[in-house]
Amino acid sequence: MAYLLDTSVVSDLVRRPQGVVAERIRVVGESDVATSIIVAAELRYGAAKEGSERLSAQLEAVLRVLAVHAIQAPADRVNGDLRASLEREGRPIGANDLLLAAQALSGGLTRDRELAPVNHAVVEGRRERERRVTARADAPAVAGA
Repeated sequence: MAYLLDTSVVSDLVRRPQGVVAERIRVVGESDVATSIIVAAELRYGAAKEGSERLSAQLEAVLRVLAVHAIQAPADRVNGDLRASLEREGRPIGANDLLLAAQALSGGLTRDRELAPVNHAVVEGRRERERRVTARADAPAVAGA
């Protein structure tokens, strides 16, 4: 199973290259981990806004090794259906989070997202992930990156 990492997870990897996220990627395998062009754009904006050359360099290093997926059909259809469903349930989410969820769902990927209200995607919270990694860093079963 492949994992689509969201902005908060990739940001954590950029800021802590030897941290919990990096350890989970080692367990899962780098070939099963990717991110979205949406995430890359958000993080590049954040680095530019902060004006830190060090942060920009770290981000570019991470994006060179992570697969960065473009968003493509049928994510547009999934996005529309998902947005309508969440709005009917009174649980709208931001446009980028919605696109990431649609991209993951349409591509058969697991979206790792803390506290996401999208119950249609496989979701794992950061606190749960950290607890599992800390308790069982060498466990063979992996629920998320």
